[in-house]
Amino acid sequence: MPELPEVEVVRSGLERWVCGRTVAAVEVLHPRAVRRHPAGPDDFARRLAGHRLGIARRRGKYLWLPLEPLAGEAGDAGEGLAVLAHLGMSGQLLVQPQGSPDEKHLRIRLRFADAVATELRFVDQRTFGGLSLHETVPGDPDGLPDVIAHIARDPVDPAFDDDAFHAALRRRRTTIKRALLDQSLISGVGNIYADEALWRTRLHYDRPTATLTRPLTAELLTHIREVLNEALAAGGTSFDSLYVNVNGESGYFDRSLDAYGREDEPCRRCGTAIRRRPWMNRSSYFCPRCQRAPRQGPAPAGRAGG
Repeated sequence: MPELPEVEVVRSGLERWVCGRTVAAVEVLHPRAVRRHPAGPDDFARRLAGHRLGIARRRGKYLWLPLEPLAGEAGDAGEGLAVLAHLGMSGQLLVQPQGSPDEKHLRIRLRFADAVATELRFVDQRTFGGLSLHETVPGDPDGLPDVIAHIARDPVDPAFDDDAFHAALRRRRTTIKRALLDQSLISGVGNIYADEALWRTRLHYDRPTATLTRPLTAELLTHIREVLNEALAAGGTSFDSLYVNVNGESGYFDRSLDAYGREDEPCRRCGTAIRRRPWMNRSSYFCPRCQRAPRQGPAPAGRAGG
C-alpha cells in the first residue's frame, strides 16, 4: 500500500495539473471504484460535475481535493465537500491526453471544461481503492473530509507534536512497530518506512513502547523524517509498475533501502545478514545484531489503525 512519500508525489502532481480546473463530466466505469460514496455512481458523477477542484491536500496516506463553487456562485452546493482519494493497493491517479487509449483497469474518468487537452483518470487493477465525496470538517482550513478526521498528523507536518507523540507511546501497551502503523497515533508511516526508520535507530520492531525514553523517541522521529524526505526526493518506492506519479513514472527509493526487502543481504552497518520475520500478515526486516530483540516477550498489542 502506498505510504506518505508515494501519496505526496501524487498530491503534488494533482496540484500542478488539475487543481483549479472545473470538472465538465465524470464517467464511472466500475461501480466498485465509488463504493465509499453511498449514493452510488450516478450521484457521484452528478454532484462532482460543474465544480472547480481546490488545492490538493494530504494527511498521511490520504489525499483529497476540496470542491470550490463556480465563479460568481457563492453558496453553491460544492462548498463543504471534498473528493477523497484512497489508492488502496494498486490505485493510480493519472493525467492523460484526451483521446489516448484507455488503460486496461480504468475505473473513473474526469473531463475538464477548459482548453487543456488532458483528463484525470483513476486506474485500479485490484479495485481496493476508489474516489468518494464527503462533507468536510466545519472550520478546517484544509477542507479535511470528516471520514478521516480521526487520522493523526504525519511527522513531516509542521503541526505534528513530538512531545504528545512520546507521551502517547509511553501510555500504550504495545510494541514500537505496531505503534508506528497506528494511523490514529502517527500517520503516513507504513511497513517499508517503519522498517527503515527502526533500522536507523537500532530498534527491534518488538520493543515495548513503554520502554522508550524521550531522547530515543526524538531520535526515532528524526530518522522517520529523514527516511520519508529521502524517499519523497526519490519519487517514492516502486517495487512494481503499480506505484507511479500522475505521469505514470515510478519512484526509485527502493535502491536506497537498508533493511526492507534485503533478506540474507549484509547489513550495511555491521555486515550481519538481514533477517525477515512474518509480522501481522506482513514481513519485518531487521539486523539481528544492530537491532537486538527485547529480552522479554512483546507487550500486549494495541490495535493498529488503517
